Amino acid sequence: MPQVFHPPLLLGLKLALAAVVLVATALWLLVYKALPAHSGPLTPQQPIPFSHKHHAGDDGIDCRYCHYSVETSAFAGIPSNEVCLTCHSQLFNDAATLEPLRDSARTGRPIAWVRVHDLPDFVFFNHSIHVAKGVGCVECHGRVDRMPRIERVASLEMQWCLGCHRDPVPRLRPPEKVFDMASQPPRDPKARAALVARLHLLPTRHMTDCSTCHR
Repeated sequence: MPQVFHPPLLLGLKLALAAVVLVATALWLLVYKALPAHSGPLTPQQPIPFSHKHHAGDDGIDCRYCHYSVETSAFAGIPSNEVCLTCHSQLFNDAATLEPLRDSARTGRPIAWVRVHDLPDFVFFNHSIHVAKGVGCVECHGRVDRMPRIERVASLEMQWCLGCHRDPVPRLRPPEKVFDMASQPPRDPKARAALVARLHLLPTRHMTDCSTCHR
């Protein structure tokens, strides 16, 4: 039986097939890495077992004490060694669990915290804008004051964000209540209307425009 494909043509077909498989695999990896790691709760192990329940809940430490730039910049801020050692140079200063903190202070090497709320690089998010517009921490982060180990309670997917941008009013509270984990948005229609007028919200078409989050 005569050969259907000549050796050079057969080699070319094999190389083309291999190229298609490689490109498809590369595209899949790019899309996979761009998406949030999980759509449900995420509770990674941290180098120090920091408890938000103890610090924010039991001790009542304000979010802004550690997340110092949340009102003024896109990034909420991660507390420096100096902030932690304000207390822990005196309290539990010889605890074994705090050795990574002491080592970081001695060597200058940052603590390798694992981010729990991590958006893809192609998404622009600004903490200060949301805080100024009355979006409480609890709306995105949940009741962290009850979490011994921080977990992600929101999917952070685009449709989840758009749901709030299309109808933000039920999730807003007065700016002075943003950091109060127990605060609730006002239910009275008149109070809501007054709050919206005070916050100067943009029209929905601006808040759902692609360029708002993808710049």
